[in-house]
Amino acid sequence: MTLRLAAAALVATISVPASAQNAPAIDPARLTETVRTLASDQFQGRAPGTIGEERTIGYLIGRLQALGLEPAGVDGGWTQPVPLLHTRLGTATTLAFDRTGAATPLAFGTDIYVSTLQPKDQAVVQNAPLVFVGYGVTAPERGWDDFKGQDLKGKVAVFLINDPDFVAARGEDAFGKFGGRTMTYYGRWTYKFEEAARRGAIAALIVHDTDGVGYGWNVVKSGGGENYGLVVPPEKMTSLALQGWISGETATKLFADAGQDLAKLRIAARRKDFKPVDLGTSFNATVPVTHAVVQSQNVLAKIPGAKRPDEVVMYGAHWDAYGAGAPDEKGRIYRAGANDDALGVAGLFEIARGFKAAPPPDRSILFAFWTAEERGLLGSEAYAANPLYPVEKTVANLGLDILQTAGRAKDVILIGKGQGTLEDDLARVAAAQGRTVSVESLPERGLFYRADHFSMAKRGVPVLLMMGIAGASDLVDGGKPAGQAWVDAYTGKCYHQACDAWGPDWNLDGAVQDISLFYTIGDELARSGRWPGWKAGSEFKAIRDQSAAARP
Repeated sequence: MTLRLAAAALVATISVPASAQNAPAIDPARLTETVRTLASDQFQGRAPGTIGEERTIGYLIGRLQALGLEPAGVDGGWTQPVPLLHTRLGTATTLAFDRTGAATPLAFGTDIYVSTLQPKDQAVVQNAPLVFVGYGVTAPERGWDDFKGQDLKGKVAVFLINDPDFVAARGEDAFGKFGGRTMTYYGRWTYKFEEAARRGAIAALIVHDTDGVGYGWNVVKSGGGENYGLVVPPEKMTSLALQGWISGETATKLFADAGQDLAKLRIAARRKDFKPVDLGTSFNATVPVTHAVVQSQNVLAKIPGAKRPDEVVMYGAHWDAYGAGAPDEKGRIYRAGANDDALGVAGLFEIARGFKAAPPPDRSILFAFWTAEERGLLGSEAYAANPLYPVEKTVANLGLDILQTAGRAKDVILIGKGQGTLEDDLARVAAAQGRTVSVESLPERGLFYRADHFSMAKRGVPVLLMMGIAGASDLVDGGKPAGQAWVDAYTGKCYHQACDAWGPDWNLDGAVQDISLFYTIGDELARSGRWPGWKAGSEFKAIRDQSAAARP
């Protein structure tokens, strides 16, 4: 039997029960066709600002037109411009730690990985003192301050990843202060760099820890010295000439050479009385930089609401991937993100197909295909900062970003437990599919803060994310051990790598379940006057509440 015939034969068996609001049958053959197209060499890895982007944007618009959707971008078009600063480091002439005149050279990509968001021809750090700032958190609402007035201007801030209570034991000051194993935004690497810049540091380095960040060194260095940022005026440019990571081994040696014990300082950083530690070591770097402003684009399409078109239910997925890189063992150079996130894009197409086959919704449905997610959620951030549809009237954002390809599951993974009422909808609709809800197995990875929905959450819009790597799915064939094996194989080997490619071993039954589930949740919202919200204790509730008067 051919792949297409086999996949088509699955449609009848995968469609969800009538109790799940008659969600349309999702055709895995169409999902496969979309993924294989977007992940093909023709699209050159879909990096922003490249020929690959031009081809991707044209493909997306063509597909949306064929589905009968309407343009929802700027000035009646299909896109929203997103100007990006694109930088790339060349080969460093100097990259070293220096202590008492003795230089320790650093191997880029092995000992250290850095990039820059300054539009300058050289990134230069000269004899800048290294200061260990623990977890680098200032959280007055939690009674926590790692800096204790430390002046970081012109210095290099060295951070631990995650929150102060990530591995804290009962009895330690940090225990329970930041949600335990569940990462808060204070634990994200983006926060660390932002905080260093706010304090005028010239560089920021995070000690890599696989458990703390949720992925290996291979993922850290996968950017290849490139970086992207939103274009900002000079007065808002970051103070950081370089930002990045040092490997755990390099950090251990750095601290030991400075007469410090990194393991003991990790423990000290969990105390309220922790104070920054001057490592008596300087950082020197001179690295050539190529930089340019590239014009990228979000793609936006809509199905207008028949009764309340100003109220918007939003679906999102990102179209970008990592472009070209060094050849892998099979000679593949394009890191084309077949799962991350071509499969999410394919899912949005099929959701749109379902809505077009149904009666017009009461509320408008917006389909957002974001640029530069892999570069720091930049496309969604650009939209959220300059929304084309008011955020106070945006009912919800439902995001697809990596779906498991290991088969039908008995459960669905919830990311961000306790945040919003949409998790109750998730449980109810999953039950109609005959599934239960499992909470993400590794909340310390902070996935809630690592996908495009977060840009909308920061503006108070209720969100829900479907991300297959959030936990071990309870697979019909093999249970949770098989689900964990899939997560481990994908994140350990192919996440952001050239091997994130379509393969004949893909089983999209579980992805179909998840896409159908999100269709149903969105369909219910689009055909009702209900407004989901944030639960008590969510940091986003107060933001949403401020605009309550704008909603009926």
